[in-house]
Amino acid sequence: MTQENPNSKQSNYYSKFMSLLTSREKKSFWLMNGINLFFFVVMTLFTGAGILLTASFFLLIAATIVAYYILVNKLPRKNKNREWIEALAFAVVAATLIRTFFIEAYTIPTSSMEKSLLVGDFLFVSKVNYGARAPMTPVSFPFAHNTMPIMGGKSYSESFSMPYFRLPGFQQIKNNDVVVFNYPAEEGRPVDKKENYIKRCLAIAGDTIMLVNQQVFINGTPAENPPKMQHSYYVKTDGSGFSSKTLRNLSDPEYGQSSVNEFGFLLTDEARSKMKSLSNVQAIDSILKPAGYFDNSVFPHRRELPWNVDNFGPLYVPKAGVTITLDSINAWVYERVIKEYENHPTYEVRDGKCYIDNEQITSYTFKQDYYFMMGDNRHNSLDSRFWGFVPHDHIVGKALFIWMSWDTNAPSFLEKIRWNRIFNGIH
Repeated sequence: MTQENPNSKQSNYYSKFMSLLTSREKKSFWLMNGINLFFFVVMTLFTGAGILLTASFFLLIAATIVAYYILVNKLPRKNKNREWIEALAFAVVAATLIRTFFIEAYTIPTSSMEKSLLVGDFLFVSKVNYGARAPMTPVSFPFAHNTMPIMGGKSYSESFSMPYFRLPGFQQIKNNDVVVFNYPAEEGRPVDKKENYIKRCLAIAGDTIMLVNQQVFINGTPAENPPKMQHSYYVKTDGSGFSSKTLRNLSDPEYGQSSVNEFGFLLTDEARSKMKSLSNVQAIDSILKPAGYFDNSVFPHRRELPWNVDNFGPLYVPKAGVTITLDSINAWVYERVIKEYENHPTYEVRDGKCYIDNEQITSYTFKQDYYFMMGDNRHNSLDSRFWGFVPHDHIVGKALFIWMSWDTNAPSFLEKIRWNRIFNGIH
């Protein structure tokens, strides 16, 4: 009795399936599976997810792709236009699902994270690490965040919205993670259509953060400083300036000049040491706002808490399920959290007492976790020191690695690509 070869049976299934496809559909099929394989490799290498979990995602997507082509080929074929429309529709849907639930490309538009991340860095940001957030404003133009390309205007409709929901993630947000999130203080847009920001998470839910003379403390312990963190410095020279070669050696820092021999520089510790050794530099001093100096632009914008960018806190970062007693000070500190992020629009403070729906409350229990974000470019970053906490429902994803870096100021095309930054992980 002849036993059937399982491999031959599988080969017959494969041949039968491939015979259903036109040459164009075969190309599309293998392209989508190639993209699936690429993201499987990215998830395995960069997200820290277990191999079994990532393999499960890979097989699920592969099965979905096969099922799609089987379904399409059960329908009667019409003409070439139908084939193109089907291929385009599938590509748009597949790409949208990948961007929404797995991984998405972002670019760095500002210098708030320099020199850790540079303007012109293109990043891949994982949606799966912290759990992918389901679209809250699902009616929108594909591949546009909040503005229509070229023509401008809103790229989404608020006629239909969905409640906040997040899939389980592979990990929780940790201290010092580089995180992409929707800018909480922006008004007039739905949460998932607010501008995307990228910062470093200094304090997670339940932490107490404090800055003392520019040093961050978390729960009373000095925090690890990013190796390429920058601060502002006053620099005095003998009257001569700095050549372009010297500035390149200092990693092209941002600077301004107030007189013939006085400059303001944003420098890393390494660049500061190099500058200090230059023969024309007579003095280099940190620009620091002292404790007790009140900066009205700094959160929570109250004279009772005279904080500034260099001396700030202590400030408790809200954690879901934790109850705090409200007093005349923290009633204002957590006003936006309670009123806007936790949807109590009637919350108000009158004569030092707190009210929701005109009923006095003396305590409050937080509904979700919050985070305190700061840029590595500490004196040129619009971050939590100015607008407060980032709610968990505003979290977009974790920055993984740089896939391209483009320097618009470089003189030639080849020099514009920062080759040494491509495929660098983000730490």
